[in-house]
Amino acid sequence: MKHVPFFKVLWALALSVALYSCNDDDDIDNETPPVVDEAIKNDAEAQAAANAAYPPLQTLSSSFSFLIESATEGTISFEGEEDEAGPEVSRFEPDENNWYAIKVFSRLYQSIGAANSAIERITEAGAVSGAVKTKTIAQAKFVRALAYSYLVQLYGEVPLVLETGEPTKVRSSIEAVYTQIVKDLTEAEAGLPDYDANPSNPSKGTANAILARVYLAWGSKPLASEEVAAIANGTSDPAFSTDKAKLEKAAEYADKVIKSGKYSLLADYTKLFGRANESKAPEHIFTIHHDGDDFDAQGNHQTHCAFTFTFELEKDNHMGPSDVNLRDRFEAADAVRRDFSYTIEVANPEENNKVYTFLPPVTLPRYGKGIDRSYENSVNSAITTNEVDRIEIRYAEVLLIKAEAAFELGNIAEALTAINEVRARAFGNTSHNLTAATLTREAVRKEWGLELAYEQKAWLNLVRWKTLISTVKTVKDFEHYDSSYKAAGATGKDGHVVTAFFAKVYKHLHAKYDNVKGKHYRFPIPVGEKSEDLGIRPQNPGY
Repeated sequence: MKHVPFFKVLWALALSVALYSCNDDDDIDNETPPVVDEAIKNDAEAQAAANAAYPPLQTLSSSFSFLIESATEGTISFEGEEDEAGPEVSRFEPDENNWYAIKVFSRLYQSIGAANSAIERITEAGAVSGAVKTKTIAQAKFVRALAYSYLVQLYGEVPLVLETGEPTKVRSSIEAVYTQIVKDLTEAEAGLPDYDANPSNPSKGTANAILARVYLAWGSKPLASEEVAAIANGTSDPAFSTDKAKLEKAAEYADKVIKSGKYSLLADYTKLFGRANESKAPEHIFTIHHDGDDFDAQGNHQTHCAFTFTFELEKDNHMGPSDVNLRDRFEAADAVRRDFSYTIEVANPEENNKVYTFLPPVTLPRYGKGIDRSYENSVNSAITTNEVDRIEIRYAEVLLIKAEAAFELGNIAEALTAINEVRARAFGNTSHNLTAATLTREAVRKEWGLELAYEQKAWLNLVRWKTLISTVKTVKDFEHYDSSYKAAGATGKDGHVVTAFFAKVYKHLHAKYDNVKGKHYRFPIPVGEKSEDLGIRPQNPGY
């Protein structure tokens, strides 16, 4: 049975999603849910008001993948026709009308608006018990901070809207937005319960984990608008530098999670993912709850998009790895993570467990974390129900935050302890632990990609490390970047006839290489969900 979080959806956005699409709600008349301003009369209404900030976040579980995964070297999106939103991002061609840029921006502000309303109304409610008032205001502030943490990373300077009423069109500085995020999270941490076994409910551990993530991003000196403008049309990454004080805070908050004793790595990496594995491990710190398309705000199409047509290998997947050799980034002894993250074999229960192979010259591997193998016939069922919870943050990420912050601060022993805990689980023993001699910046960054593949970290990491352009341009070394794969029907370098699928792979790899520029360190400020001009000026550089 699905668990029921405090943030159980009490109402739904007016969304309708067709079975075989991740963004069919593009054409739905999506009305922003009205902000209720009636006085709150009791504890239950206070909880309902806090809950109202949650549904817009639910609608973004797969949308985050299209922005954060597709706008990298390692992922391609063939969702729909080539002029649709997913392929546009994959080819580094999004503009202010790109649906995913619109949807993420709009829904995050919907969450913020509902959180603002909840904070104001619960604060003024005299009939609400003190404990419930404290907890529900903390929940609303947590959601508001989480929403702003995505907005500032994806779009740069954004309006700070902290009260109900007409949203401001004035963009606030990066520093102001991060300052507000930290304020909200710190106040949320004080009012949240120490721990909740249901990771869809925020707790002190949740707030501390997100604070660690936020300070790591802030401590890597995010680019201000004028800095993006200076590189917007160029093809060189800016210099990387850090803010020591903020990295110390990242390490401090990561330590609070680590030393709390509430969280740990699950022994079996493969049991972290899938509907039947939700909320069973002490590794999940915060998850976005989903009941499926027919029951919550939209359902989580992250699974569907990664395994769109199950065993019809010749069809274009909505989202998947861009090169078979991405598997080679893993050491041979790291086969569990490798084969689960970049899956090349899947058995079909409906065909007496016939094994299908996802390799060239037929197709490319699949993102295995999007293939639910956690219950009977889930490999076929999950893509039609879209009810798998999305993992927002898990303990392994906190360990990697600690490792990265500690390394950049020169605290090598602390960095080794954190990163080797992740590696020991991956390899099944300590024989592949890093040492002071082998711990490098490159090794720390590589571990992020190995551990958290297809978990909506890729673009955020490249932006934080200031390596977006140089990393995307490594596609020139991928197999299907070779000119022999340009046209369907030709003979590829591998000696096989090039299919239409691999001709599209070639097109996307070349578009990535040719199009990526400094402006892609953020996404464009979009229009509204009804194509209206939001009046937010100036537009991000280069768009």
